[in-house]
Amino acid sequence: MSTTTETTHGTESLPGNWRAGVVGGIAGGLVMGALMLAMNAAVIAVAIPSLYGLAPPPNTGVGMVVHVSHGAVLGVAFAGIAGALDLDSTGEVAGLGVGWGVAVWVVLAALLMPLWLGAVGSPASPPFPNFAPPSLLWHAVYGLVLGGAYVAVDGSI
Repeated sequence: MSTTTETTHGTESLPGNWRAGVVGGIAGGLVMGALMLAMNAAVIAVAIPSLYGLAPPPNTGVGMVVHVSHGAVLGVAFAGIAGALDLDSTGEVAGLGVGWGVAVWVVLAALLMPLWLGAVGSPASPPFPNFAPPSLLWHAVYGLVLGGAYVAVDGSI
């Protein structure tokens, strides 16, 4: 007589499509990075890499890699929020994306980044708080592209 024991492993599905969040975050980060290069290249070349001690000297390539990586991570967080809200239209997801971009601007760019850059002694350290209008535009565009790419990759809306 034989006895067989089977073990099943449950999987928990989190809301949202993290892959769509990564792709959307990368797309948004690239578009935002291009705007930054066109409007104020020092942010990408000095401030962003300075967060991790990678500048000076200015290094646009490293700045873009760091910036796009941040965009991808923030895209995954966006995916969780979008999934939890169970949005059902492209407009709703795009609107959430813009809102997410503005929230990221307030918390990370305007409040945290100046403190962080000051703590590491960056020559690109802005005043605290740094509610710079161009940065608001960049982050809103990031969110819009993130939301649009999220919808395109996810395919469920």
